[in-house]
Amino acid sequence: MHDRIHHEGLLERRMSAEQAAALIKPGMTVAMSGFTGAGYPKAVPQALAVQMEEAHARGEDFQIKVLTGASTAPELDGVLAKAGGMELRLPYQSDPTLRKRINDGELEYIDIHLGHVAQYTWFGFYGHIDLAVIEVVGINEDGSLIPSSSVGNNKTWIEQADKIILEVNVQQAAAMDGMHDVYYGTALPPHRKPIMLVNPDDRIGEPYLRLDPDKVIAVVETDAPDRMTPFAAPDETSTQIAGHLIDFFGDEIKAGRLSDKLLPLQSGVGNIANAVLGGLATSGYTGLTAYTEVIQDGMLELIRDGVIRVASATSFSLSPAGIEEFNSNIEFYRKRIILRTQEISNHPELIRRLGCIAMNGMIEADIYGNVNSTHVAGTAMMNGIGGSGDFARNGFLSAFLSPSTAKGGKISGIVPMVSHVDHTEHDTMLIVTERGLADLRGLSPKQRARTIIEKCAHPDFQPLLQDYFDRASRESFGKHTPHLLDESLSWHHRFVETGDSRPAVPAQV
Repeated sequence: MHDRIHHEGLLERRMSAEQAAALIKPGMTVAMSGFTGAGYPKAVPQALAVQMEEAHARGEDFQIKVLTGASTAPELDGVLAKAGGMELRLPYQSDPTLRKRINDGELEYIDIHLGHVAQYTWFGFYGHIDLAVIEVVGINEDGSLIPSSSVGNNKTWIEQADKIILEVNVQQAAAMDGMHDVYYGTALPPHRKPIMLVNPDDRIGEPYLRLDPDKVIAVVETDAPDRMTPFAAPDETSTQIAGHLIDFFGDEIKAGRLSDKLLPLQSGVGNIANAVLGGLATSGYTGLTAYTEVIQDGMLELIRDGVIRVASATSFSLSPAGIEEFNSNIEFYRKRIILRTQEISNHPELIRRLGCIAMNGMIEADIYGNVNSTHVAGTAMMNGIGGSGDFARNGFLSAFLSPSTAKGGKISGIVPMVSHVDHTEHDTMLIVTERGLADLRGLSPKQRARTIIEKCAHPDFQPLLQDYFDRASRESFGKHTPHLLDESLSWHHRFVETGDSRPAVPAQV
């Protein structure tokens, strides 16, 4: 382990995870590393959860506020949620135990754009950060840190926190040294300057995280892998969705709006995203670029096969097989992958300048193109908005992808009015389901509605949506964006009441 810690003073601050966790006190605001199950601290949160449970057994309160880069894993979010140890969490999560706590109203959760987290922290919007717990690959002689498998908000956490606990994890490949690009040119308004990045493979920062060693109160040695559940292989529905989008790209190339190199790709995680990436490979694309948040298995394969020339992100999101592939060929991948801070990977100025093609999932879209990507039935949090808004509002193209139905056909992915709005119709260019692709560019609200119903709705729901739109067009208070306010959310109400959004008597059209 000592070959990972080259700063003599920090060698002397080594201690057990239990000793380090004891330095975290009730009521603290604690910022932790981690982004989509990569690069999160593995040992200290688990030890802290045990101490929280012991305190609760004694009748003592022990909760903290937790800030991260994005979702983490059961060893962090899961154990702290199970212990009842979080009073507040932000900005994104995917742990089922944590999600249940949030939806049961047992802890506060702030869902925000991932590109906003760092700057809002600098602005002081989240108050004082008492302590940061950061996983790293190693510590250099000058105290600078080799980042781990995610960079996320770690630069900001290290700068803003009073004290720091470091986890040095030998499971993370030492050969990642040099793969990262940490930008230190940010400033508070009105002193900001342009960020000089014009290509996805530009390096504008440093390979290491700067550190004031005097702030470090503990160094914990760990040997534990990132834990990420493999995504299911693309099914027929995902493949059909991908096919519609790939066909659209071909049409855009013929129309002269895209070249055969497309534009930098941003892709959410999951089997639909992997299906799209796979479709690019089978369609013969080469030399593409990605400017995105995460590198998942599908993108790793495209880099290996030359479909993607370079990929910029803030984190990996690899299955165990993907991690093995990366580690086995790390010298190849380190020349083609750049991991940046989250404030740069999700920066709106850069996304707009590069002209990213944003491809993200959704829970539902309404007939006018408003998208709900976070709340089931408008009230129950799924995971969070993540970075989808950063890219959808600022990208050259913004596509939202989803099956046309869920819950065995009981729920439509296309509804009269979304129950919660994350992305307004103004930020939505493409809606894609297995039924087809609705190109909403240049369309008025009523034109959008006709297109979405025709192209994207499932046949079981298409007559219902058409009936609603026809009646709304006649009876709505205003005719620009026709709605029947007394029934626009009735589908969601039926689902909450019965578990099925379909009416007992189908519409006759």
